[in-house]
Amino acid sequence: MSDASDGEDGLAGGVRFFQEPEGYFEPAKPATFAEHQLISGKVVTVRLVGHNPLWGHFLWNGGRVLSHYLEERAAELVKGKDVLELGAGSGLPSLVSAICGANAGYIWGASAEKVSSHLSNPSAGFDLLILADLLFNHSEHGKLINTLEKSLKKTGDSHALVFFTPYRPWLLDKDLAFFDRAKEAGFKVEKIMEKVIDKVMFEEDPGVGSNNLFSTNMLTRLQDELLRRTVYGFDVRWNSEKQDTGG
Repeated sequence: MSDASDGEDGLAGGVRFFQEPEGYFEPAKPATFAEHQLISGKVVTVRLVGHNPLWGHFLWNGGRVLSHYLEERAAELVKGKDVLELGAGSGLPSLVSAICGANAGYIWGASAEKVSSHLSNPSAGFDLLILADLLFNHSEHGKLINTLEKSLKKTGDSHALVFFTPYRPWLLDKDLAFFDRAKEAGFKVEKIMEKVIDKVMFEEDPGVGSNNLFSTNMLTRLQDELLRRTVYGFDVRWNSEKQDTGG
């Protein structure tokens, strides 16, 4: 039999059982800011959350390189297009798309009606999907493919740009498995670029050389560092038989 003072707030006899003691949780880390210089010379400053369990508190190289790629080809890829970025952390490619003339997009916290309207019938969808440094989460590849199937407009011109860096080089095969699944789902995949960055994003990361399952010779270390400095870009679009069918 419960005491009369028991309630939904966890109080029992004046003792709060379900409230963590003061100081139990670490205080939220402060936001940080990162800059990205456009080809035009202008600088875009993005606000990053202090911490995110899926690493959304970094401005990743894939997002930077993809943003340059979009800016260089804005008239073809972005201007007047309906663009959706998946898994946007900083949202830099989305911001660059907006700057380059993409149709007005969705602002977090606003009504999602504009986004959902693109998904309400088979002929709807987005002209361009952006996936920047999302392939690291291998267990979610199937969901990403499913999102492409449901949100990419079924036309010959609509496509997804998938850019990533193998920050864990020993798992590169698992990163690339995403594209095998895309082909199985009815997409055609084309590698469109490979860019080597001046330095690795995490200089303190020892990479493969620290893992005793792998060789620690100098060649392995150099290959490992090169991969961690490389951004790969892929174009993913519907096979011809999948276009305009709604299925």
